[in-house]
Amino acid sequence: MTSTLGGRPARAASMLDVARLAGVSQQTVSRVSNGSDAVKPDTRERVLAAMEELGYRPNSAARALKSGRFLTLGVLMHNLKAFGSSRMLESIDFAAAQRGYSIELISIKDPSTTEITRALSRLDHEAVDGIVMRLDAEHVREQAIDFPTRIPTVIIESASYSDRVSADADQRQGARLAVEHLLGLGHPTVWHVAGPADYASAAAREDAWRAALVEAGRPVPEVVRGDWSPDSGYLAGKRLLAASEATAVFCANDQMALGLLRAFHEAGRAVPAEVSVVGFDDTPEAEYFWPPLTTVHQDFESVGANAVALLLEQIEAGPVPPGVRLTPNHLIVRKSTDAWHG
Repeated sequence: MTSTLGGRPARAASMLDVARLAGVSQQTVSRVSNGSDAVKPDTRERVLAAMEELGYRPNSAARALKSGRFLTLGVLMHNLKAFGSSRMLESIDFAAAQRGYSIELISIKDPSTTEITRALSRLDHEAVDGIVMRLDAEHVREQAIDFPTRIPTVIIESASYSDRVSADADQRQGARLAVEHLLGLGHPTVWHVAGPADYASAAAREDAWRAALVEAGRPVPEVVRGDWSPDSGYLAGKRLLAASEATAVFCANDQMALGLLRAFHEAGRAVPAEVSVVGFDDTPEAEYFWPPLTTVHQDFESVGANAVALLLEQIEAGPVPPGVRLTPNHLIVRKSTDAWHG
């Protein structure tokens, strides 16, 4: 940002200005600008703070000519309104900034192969050093996407892209935590309000729910499918009210659990006395539901940081082995599974 003085534009901040404010040499400022690891963390933070205060922006073209990098990561995401997407984007941005990189975001509304290929082509022609993708669309397959060949890419998703470099929360492990918790309370089986069938995370949670019941020798009820929204959870709750034997419900996300809880409350079906309910994601609102919601906590921050670390390893050190790096989840137990009477 350019300031003004007496109605005339003031000169843009220079590297020397940043060095003076941070109390370091211009060489140190240059190293921070170029993402060098040869700077102590506290010094790096001081320099970055001075850059922010002065509105200093390094010349990316000159920097790229000197270092061979633009210090910018492309980020391709679908459905930014979703809780998981927004948290993941925040963690990617933070992890990139910690290493001296900025991000360029492309958000797509329709995760079709055509739209994804078009977005990747755009990033391929932009000044980015690597690309992080988070799409979560089961119908999108690797062989249908024209991935850039010159730019390292990391995919945040485990189901469709296991042969590429990828990172994700362990969706199956998280779903098992939910089912095993409910069975451990003494429920004969667990009903499932699943997410959309074309989402990889929903499919993984549904598969793990079914497998856990089969392994425990329990009956597998018919899946009730939602669309991630509280409204679909409310409609699912209405359907489950007709199944008086439904005493335990695992919802594929917290928002659907919220709608289901309302349907049960309206019908006078007590939670947790008559029905135990578990969600997934651990949104900030979950502990303020009534009753407070037992849910699977996804560590979005660690997944985003892992994705950035894998990408920068490729950019700065060369190829890394393909395969998914999974971050485990943990269960947050609250009142919604506290006092089932059986």
